[in-house]
Amino acid sequence: MEILFNFPLWASLAAIFFAQFVKVPIQFIATKRLDWSLLTSTGGMPSSHSAAVTALSTGVALETGLDSPVFAISAIFAVITMFDATGVRRQAGEQAIVLNQLVADFNRIIEDAKDWPKKPEQEKRRELKELLGHKPIEVFFGGLTGIFLTLLLHYLV
Repeated sequence: MEILFNFPLWASLAAIFFAQFVKVPIQFIATKRLDWSLLTSTGGMPSSHSAAVTALSTGVALETGLDSPVFAISAIFAVITMFDATGVRRQAGEQAIVLNQLVADFNRIIEDAKDWPKKPEQEKRRELKELLGHKPIEVFFGGLTGIFLTLLLHYLV
């Protein structure tokens, strides 16, 4: 049962849940719409991926020190994860937006050309996930979330 006392693991999991939960009120403040689907979605402010990996690295630093090889591994893992969140995953989301527009345009052309039987829009197409990656500011605040939450947990526990 040693896993129950693995502080970096629990700090990282807490950071994920906190970052996912806080997306709902942040989105509500920005759009005046309550969207509970953000609890399980990717993308958005703050980045739960960034919060998780920075919480992990901060927890490892507190447990083993900044000079430990384990901290080096977790820090590089965090940098790669956050770079990927703003790079490849964000670009995939941008491409999904364009592909969804192409699908919508194609569906409109088919409707006009063949008098497509009236079906619910959900059956006509499935949209690709557009909110995959993060803006740099989302990654930045996700990282800060992970660090500060882990420091708070460390001093409370």
